[in-house]
Amino acid sequence: MKIFSAILLLFCGFALQTTPQNPPAEKQTAPASPGLLARRYQEGEKLSYHMKVVNEKWHYEIQADGVVKRDSAGKYFEEYAWSHMISDGTPVTLSPASSNFRQSVTLAPETLPSVPNLNQVDTKMIGPITDWMTIYSDLWLANKLNTLNHPGDHFYFKSGTANSWADGNYVLLGEDSIDFDFTLKEVNQPQKIATLVVRHVPPEKPEIKIPVDWMRAPVADTPNNWVEVEKRPNGKYLAEVGKEAFEVQIKVSLVDGRILSAKIDNPVEAITRECTDAALSSCTDPVPHHILRQVEVY
Repeated sequence: MKIFSAILLLFCGFALQTTPQNPPAEKQTAPASPGLLARRYQEGEKLSYHMKVVNEKWHYEIQADGVVKRDSAGKYFEEYAWSHMISDGTPVTLSPASSNFRQSVTLAPETLPSVPNLNQVDTKMIGPITDWMTIYSDLWLANKLNTLNHPGDHFYFKSGTANSWADGNYVLLGEDSIDFDFTLKEVNQPQKIATLVVRHVPPEKPEIKIPVDWMRAPVADTPNNWVEVEKRPNGKYLAEVGKEAFEVQIKVSLVDGRILSAKIDNPVEAITRECTDAALSSCTDPVPHHILRQVEVY
């Protein structure tokens, strides 16, 4: 599944909408002075993180090593190389394209997040790269709006727009629909650490496509906001629908605004049915499917 790829595309669309000329309805234009979480870059600064992930039965870890650079316009960004991947306890030899891949991210509010080109990297790398982008994008938005400066400060953005990861070949339908709920949970001045919590939650009226009536009944306690239909090698179709939500917690240095650590908790409560026809009208009985992804960065 490409859940996080879709979330990333949604977030970039969100960022484009929440410029100072078009802020969320409940917020005014952010002040020009840097906020509590603002990143203070120094060119040449070295950064190093370790990522550990549990994705259902798959466990892996990987290293990200970066350096702060400036582009031709003088804007700061962080460039990361990925290495030392261990999958289910076994070291993974990355392809030359993956080893040479460099991921650019930024917390500078004047630069919009961009979606990295994943065409050449190993499929195992897609999760780490998009998770990393999600963490940076969430903190980037907090810096962009500059409304979270005291413990308990909060804002909510209603999006709901459907985001697709369908490729038209294997995944025939793949969509989710997410709103964003930001809270500055804690400010620890003695330790110079702030904790930002970003909840990605089902909207009141999700805008995903529901191709058949049996998918409309809520699987959990909210309207279904996640759907996927895959064509299997045996000619049958695997259809799933349910509720997706996830929470990102980021600890930020109050000294320079860099990320100290982060966690992602991403559950999906779904039902799965195998169908013999593309119309999804002749299917097996529904089977509950609990999907859980947990990411830790430090």
